[in-house]
Amino acid sequence: MFTRIYSPDVVTDGAEFEQQALRVAEALREENIGSGDRVLLKAENSLGYLTILLALMHLGTSIVLVDHMEHADRTAATIASSDVTLAVVDDDAPMPPRARSVSSYEILVSAAERTPGEERLSFDDWKKLPDSLVMWSSGSTGAPKGVAKNGAKFLTNLERNADLVGHRAGDVLLPLLPFNHQYGLSMVFIAWLRDCEFVIAPYRRPDRALRLAGRAGATVVDATPSTYRSLFNLIDKRPSLREGLARARMLCSGAAPLEPEVTERAVELFGLPLLDSYGSTEMGNVAFANLGNPHGCGQIVEGLAIEVRAEDGTVLPADEVGELFVLDPDLMEGYLDEHGRIRPVDRGWYATGDLGRLDAEGNLFVVGRKRAVHRNGHTLHPAMIEHRLAESGCSAAIIALPDQRRGSSLVFVVQDGAQQDAHYWRARICDVLPPAEQPNRVLVTERFPLNRNGKPDRDQIERLATTE
Repeated sequence: MFTRIYSPDVVTDGAEFEQQALRVAEALREENIGSGDRVLLKAENSLGYLTILLALMHLGTSIVLVDHMEHADRTAATIASSDVTLAVVDDDAPMPPRARSVSSYEILVSAAERTPGEERLSFDDWKKLPDSLVMWSSGSTGAPKGVAKNGAKFLTNLERNADLVGHRAGDVLLPLLPFNHQYGLSMVFIAWLRDCEFVIAPYRRPDRALRLAGRAGATVVDATPSTYRSLFNLIDKRPSLREGLARARMLCSGAAPLEPEVTERAVELFGLPLLDSYGSTEMGNVAFANLGNPHGCGQIVEGLAIEVRAEDGTVLPADEVGELFVLDPDLMEGYLDEHGRIRPVDRGWYATGDLGRLDAEGNLFVVGRKRAVHRNGHTLHPAMIEHRLAESGCSAAIIALPDQRRGSSLVFVVQDGAQQDAHYWRARICDVLPPAEQPNRVLVTERFPLNRNGKPDRDQIERLATTE
């Protein structure tokens, strides 16, 4: 379990945390929920969030995780489609008016004077559920879908993860991520499984996060590439903040493609590579670089297998790019239908919808989503073009807009903190790409808009391209 938890306003040891979670479980029982009930948790990262999360697991409930600031209408749809019995929510979380809900703070207050009914937390009943966790896919290929995951498989996947990456007892884990999504939640439970200390940092405030990291002595950091970019830019402006990561031994990245310039900056500042990874809500964690093998997304975790396939299904040799297929014993149980029932998934090879390649040593290099567009008789894959540009030092998002004459018009939205003009970037891009792949228009933005997971928000980028 956690050996110690650091949050912005309190430090708690693991034994006291466990007792508090057991008290919270007693308070939640009075809300008439129990094993198999679905409970929605809509709260911001906090110590209270973790105690409620583990208390719900102790009670054997199916836990539906949503973003703290998700719009009330979207939460209403989630409650309806997930067959939720109760919602536990922060007071400032937008909620539909008729939902059965209880304040997370009320639960914590009610728990304060209670005596735990058990001595230790147990997740045995929770681990047996086919829908121990319900999380929501990113929606990158359509509307977000409810992903039902079995608890035992979820935790087994994290054990495989920790073995490959090298998490160990005594590490101080600092995830600058929301806990309601796969990556952030993974770090919560790796800390629990490996007897680590854990830091709950304000991940949207990199200055405060760095100060808290220094005080806690963070040794392992996990964040998206855009968060690392913000951290490094802040350290450039305020060099004293670099000391916040003075004890870090691993800087880990995931949830979005990692650009070479961000990795190079990590090496310059800390002498450490950024360790990339690959996974998804549906699959869990699939591949990880580590300190002994910092190449690409590293090797596939033990027990899983991966193939790179051409359009006709042929397995491709090393270094050829194709769609990634994963054979995964930890795969989700299925998606929820509109009535909250689980539509079982095929347990065979899972088509990821991602493009990538394996090198001769079996290291995975992910290119991006498999999205094809057609222009002037050519079939183009924007993710592959973006990947080549990133290798040349250009961070671009390619938006395909309908064009009656060409089929598609390609707008390259370039992220450039120096905001050099579009003519400069067009010249650089055209030096790298053949004519068939070159942009119709180039726009420059200081930084990409991000969604609440820290990933570039392609919907907002598309609106920018359309407006311009």
